Amino acid sequence: MRRHRTGLVLTLFIILAALTTGIPAAAAPASSTVVDALDRSAHPLRSVEPGGDTGDLRPLDRMIGDARVVGVGEATHSSHDFFALKDRVFRHLVEEKGFRTFALEAPWSTGLRLDDYVLHGKGDPRRIMREEFQRDYLWWNNTDYLRLLEWMRAYNVRHPDDPVRFMGDDFAWAGPELYDEVTRYVAHAHPGLVARFTELYRGLRPTQATGAYIDQYLKKPYAERREMAARTGEALRLLRQQSPGADRRAYDWAVQHATAVDQTARGYAFDFEDEQQLSAAMRYRDSVMADNVAWWAEHTGTKVLLSAHNAHVAYVPDDPAHYPRMQGAFLRDRLGDAYVSVGFTFYRGSFNATAPDEKVQRFTLGPAAPGSNESTLDRVRHQDYVIDLRTAPQPARPWLREARPTRSIGTAYPWPESDIALARSHDVLIHLHRVEAAALRDR
Repeated sequence: MRRHRTGLVLTLFIILAALTTGIPAAAAPASSTVVDALDRSAHPLRSVEPGGDTGDLRPLDRMIGDARVVGVGEATHSSHDFFALKDRVFRHLVEEKGFRTFALEAPWSTGLRLDDYVLHGKGDPRRIMREEFQRDYLWWNNTDYLRLLEWMRAYNVRHPDDPVRFMGDDFAWAGPELYDEVTRYVAHAHPGLVARFTELYRGLRPTQATGAYIDQYLKKPYAERREMAARTGEALRLLRQQSPGADRRAYDWAVQHATAVDQTARGYAFDFEDEQQLSAAMRYRDSVMADNVAWWAEHTGTKVLLSAHNAHVAYVPDDPAHYPRMQGAFLRDRLGDAYVSVGFTFYRGSFNATAPDEKVQRFTLGPAAPGSNESTLDRVRHQDYVIDLRTAPQPARPWLREARPTRSIGTAYPWPESDIALARSHDVLIHLHRVEAAALRDR
């Protein structure tokens, strides 16, 4: 298995984001009849930029149908066009389909801080992004997501009784706010347990910046990380044993916060140098992200646009040996047809990623290679378009279910292309002719 290291420490979350496979053999070019069939079912997109008329997104509305959670992917972790189009689609779904939550592949506690901003105007989003989006999450500290957050806040000022919300579904970092929320609830509802929770959480509440905390955690001995997970698990078990009392909502949120604390500790309690445990860690991460999204949708009653890498919103893994099951598959298990997966492809363009020298830089790719999925998709008459993979006509349908080389770029580059069967991975596909690298902030 290919591994990406930061210093002397195996960086689990770069491995998670830089989804890998072996280098696939080139596939034969698709016939013109496949392109003709794609032409008949492709719906052109006017723009990736938010604002203006959104009539071109109405075909996407029909494809989404009555879904409660829509996973929208990205073929790189740092291209402006993917971020901007997600912003545009979310605004449209808020206005036309009643969606109210934007969920991001970011820690639960980070989502709570940003939710406080969009709901109540608490804090400065630039500072929150700077403090929260560090290390493996630095890609989200970009101008596109800042614009989205500011739009969400402005929307809530205009619609205080029907607000939009922000959530994070990941677990690499459990901020001090989580520990404070749990212990505050315990002190109020079960004061006799305060001493026990203080003991169980001893030394766990972060006192460092996000990136430094993750670095320090990864350097801890395996046995120490397991002991920390045992303590967070005991705290969660103890809280779950208590009666909800009169305020069921407060109890449910306290349990979820304690769950998020435990998810972080348990996510680090794997031996990342052991192939089987590393594979189990990959599976655990995607299951946790799905659990958090499903919990949020159920307890807030909102429809959710879930933003993540293509692989995380997909149904099948690119590399089953190392990534056994993806978030999209877990969500389909939980929600059935109420979950819809939307993937992205691009023909050429640029993105930000970590180079072999550990520096973040901009990479530019030329036209997709012959025999790749993108080389055929770009022969459709529209430059940018959306297509329902479930209803594509013959002979495009079997072609879409065959695996062939496809760009799937995470946080590290260069990386080999993956063999991906588009229609097995997603319900809907958005193809863009060209993308440009996102503008990262504070760099």
